[in-house]
Amino acid sequence: MKSAVETLNPTRVRLTVEVPFEELKDSLDAAYKKINQQVTVKGFRKGKIPARVIDQRFGRGAVLEEAVNDALPKFYTEAVNEAELNVLGQPEVDITELKDNETLNFTAEVDVRPTIEIPDYSGIEVEVDAIEVSDEDVDKAVEELRERFASTSPVERAAEDGDVVTIDLQAKVDGEVLEDGVASGVSYTIGSGELLEGIDDAVKGLEAGGEATFTSELKGGSAAGKESEVTVKVTQVAKRELPELDDDFAQLASEFDTLDELKADSRKRLENMKQYDQATQAQERVLEKLLDLVEVPVPEKLLADEIQTRKHNLVNHQLGQMGLDLAKYLEIQGKTEEEFDAETKEQAEKGIKTQFVLDELVNKEKLNVNQEELTEHLMRRAQSSGMSPDQFAQAVVEGGQVPMLVGEVARGKALAVVVEAATVKDTNGEVVDLEDDEDETAETVEATSDSAEDKADEKTEA
Repeated sequence: MKSAVETLNPTRVRLTVEVPFEELKDSLDAAYKKINQQVTVKGFRKGKIPARVIDQRFGRGAVLEEAVNDALPKFYTEAVNEAELNVLGQPEVDITELKDNETLNFTAEVDVRPTIEIPDYSGIEVEVDAIEVSDEDVDKAVEELRERFASTSPVERAAEDGDVVTIDLQAKVDGEVLEDGVASGVSYTIGSGELLEGIDDAVKGLEAGGEATFTSELKGGSAAGKESEVTVKVTQVAKRELPELDDDFAQLASEFDTLDELKADSRKRLENMKQYDQATQAQERVLEKLLDLVEVPVPEKLLADEIQTRKHNLVNHQLGQMGLDLAKYLEIQGKTEEEFDAETKEQAEKGIKTQFVLDELVNKEKLNVNQEELTEHLMRRAQSSGMSPDQFAQAVVEGGQVPMLVGEVARGKALAVVVEAATVKDTNGEVVDLEDDEDETAETVEATSDSAEDKADEKTEA
């Protein structure tokens, strides 16, 4: 077999392959054997039909077609390996010449990873928010905790802001009661904004047994997005009572003996949260600066696949669960379809570039992923997915997604290397010493770069 490579552009090549006919012998034998098992010829036992009879009865062309289809993947893979190409996705194959007992010639066009030069990134500088926790922040956190320990007691008066009412609901569209538009015994805090728009005004002033009707756009269900006539009946009005902010409350709501200790712990927790946000912000901004330094051509087909993947996931998973379609989503977001398409393309392009650049860094820095790092990442992904680690691990293995997880961890390590080399200052001008958290950087990478390029690699490996 002889092969040659022609570079069509920085991300696509054409392989030209010439195969001597004798190298098709194994595939021809397999073709005759397969056809033998599929057909019957009078006078011959199944599986014992001579090749010449198969040629006469079914045509030599059918045998050649079967043999070539069997052999092409092997010859294509040999040509790719011989040229040391890093291919993406499936090739477009064209048989240019097939002469019986002489030769097989074909071409294969396929996307390849572009050659990327990683420049010196030690000079990257970024600014992040300073970690500042005010007394007001602490008071707000304690107040939220206090709200969680509020108690309620029924009252015989009209409902007011902040009261908890028990209500029955019935929604009609075009005069017909919806099958999924009836609910009883719903607990609702007036002013929380957790139910339908207009419900606060409808229930305020009603006593137990009172009823009102209002118009509102449904947020979910079979008639999501439609105007509905909603009837609400109040069955109970209860007053919320907050516990006193004192040492007794601290003992009730926490492991601390005093309110001061509880506030000190709240401050520490808020500082930790802001520190995490600061680290994430640093990673995102360092990544942006790194991408600005590198010229990264993006394969057109890979970009189109990534755009399609992102749209599919949004429409069929995220919006589907909320009972929305794309048109309604765009209306809520205040975007045109053209703006949405442009934004999706930009995000997809950034995701692919991120993977290319960080994968090149993994190779350049010779970074490896050990079992402990992979296990920790798997545990984190399992937690965010709502699955147990065992369930998630089984799904990953069955779905052939282990290489994808390894890639996420490796890219996280690569980004951690760049962040460590960068200068990070907060808005007060102080240098920020970020702890080396590779799993956290893996999360940043995962949020930026999505699935199309990984899927392309998985198809190639398959």
